[in-house]
Order: sequence, then C-alpha cells, then structure tokens
Amino acid sequence: MSSALVGISPTPVEVPPVVHALAGRLRSGATVVPVWRNEYGGITVRLEEPEEAPGASSYLKWVAPGAACPDPLAEADRLVWADSFTAVPRALEAGRDTYGSWLLTAAVEVDGAVATSAIEPRWQGLAARSAIAIGVGLRRFHDALPTDTCPFVRTAQLRVAALTTGPTAPPTAAERATIAAALGNPPPVDRLVVCHGDPTVPNTLLDGVGRFAAHVDVGDLGVADRWSDIAVTTRSVTRRYGAGLEPLVLAAYGVAPDPERTTYYRALWDVEEAARAGQRRRAS
Repeated sequence: MSSALVGISPTPVEVPPVVHALAGRLRSGATVVPVWRNEYGGITVRLEEPEEAPGASSYLKWVAPGAACPDPLAEADRLVWADSFTAVPRALEAGRDTYGSWLLTAAVEVDGAVATSAIEPRWQGLAARSAIAIGVGLRRFHDALPTDTCPFVRTAQLRVAALTTGPTAPPTAAERATIAAALGNPPPVDRLVVCHGDPTVPNTLLDGVGRFAAHVDVGDLGVADRWSDIAVTTRSVTRRYGAGLEPLVLAAYGVAPDPERTTYYRALWDVEEAARAGQRRRAS
C-alpha cells in the first residue's frame, strides 16, 4: 500500500497483482510507483528504471475488462495521431488480455525534468498561475490540432446518442427519454475544434516553473464544439483550486463567457458521469 494522488488529497492506492506482473513484463526491474486511481477503477503507475540502468520514466495505465473508462487502445490511437501536432505523451506500447487493457507512455520532459500534473499540491498553492497555464494550454491544444484530418469525432449529438443507446444507457425507456429531452438540442456550434474530451486539472501537465507542458488522458479526443472542453476545464479549475478563477482561465484561453454553452456542456458531462457510475453499479 502506497500513497498517491487520487482527487486532491493523498489516498492509499493498492496496485493489483496483475498490474505489478504487467509492469514486470514491460519494464523488468522497474519500481512501480502509484500515481492515480479514478473512480471507475482505472489505475496509472509510474515505472522508474533502476539506478544501474538509468532511463526515462514511463507511465502505465491499466483498465479492467468492462470498466466504464476510455479504452487504453483507443487512447493509444489518439496519442499517435495527436503527437504530430501538440504536446502529448509518446505512446510506447498498448495491449489487451483477459485481465484488462493497458497503455504504456513515455514521461513528458521539459528541460530535462519530468512535467507534473497540475493537481499536485505545489500547483494548488499557485492557483492563479496554474489556472492561467491551464487556459493557455487548452487554447494551444485547440489551435494546433487540425479538424479536417482528425479521424475522431465527439459531437454533442453523438454523445447524447451514446447515452441513450450505448453501453452506459440507463435500463428504462423513461430514463433514456428524459436524457434525450434534456440534452437532445445542443446550442449551435461556436467553433469546431479537436477537443481533448477530459480537460480537467489532473490531465494538464506543467513544467518546473508552472508553465503549460502537455496534456494527458486523451482517450475521448475528437472533433466537437470548443465549449465542450472549455466548460469542463473552467469548472474543474474552480473545484480543484477554489472559486473566482474561471475568469482567469477564460482570459488565458482568449474567449468571453458563454453561459448557454457552458451550462449545456456541463450538464452533458454530468449525465455521462452518472451513466458511467450506473454502468459500474450494474456490472458489480
């Protein structure tokens, strides 16, 4: 049992034996250091090379079969595509077996130091600087990735369809009809970009002085209205760092507030989170 960041506070994370075994196969002799566990059971660990065989750290993400998480193999495809345009981890290996799916990525380094998640306590202590860096990073992401050649799509219409017909759809027709009625008419698109899909504070990496470095966890990357990202990012910043920072994120991104789109895309996100939680309960 080791301590790792889960949410804001350090929380004990037990790495399953299957993840230890997988890490041993992929990086023999590396030390397994827990980094993150999401609410659906997905686990990320850092693999540190032994001193006698120095090398850059790598990160291993593992997801159990049937977990309500983005597929690591789908994320690998997105990383390979996005790596030509923007700062994301380099995909090293990915695979699936009877125990789960996994993705191994290289650590992101800036000036010889490993970039760290914006959720770390030191960046929470520099909340305004971190909020600005997150806004800058999201704008760079949106500006860099070409929509015309992106093979992945994440429009509101597709997300609502998945909520009413896909694996996470609620079991009753009444529940599905409620979702369709509430979310079936999204606001007109402001600007189509390649969205991150999960642009929360933990998924932004900062360099040693708090500047934007890269994005991680791009398993939901796809073309959509930019507000599907902006709405989630601004709320994540205020939840993780404190109230009053949303204007800093918007200013750093370079956009005026848009209450209608913000409200819609936050509601869509919340329904998706509830649907994933329901899927997990039904599977347990």
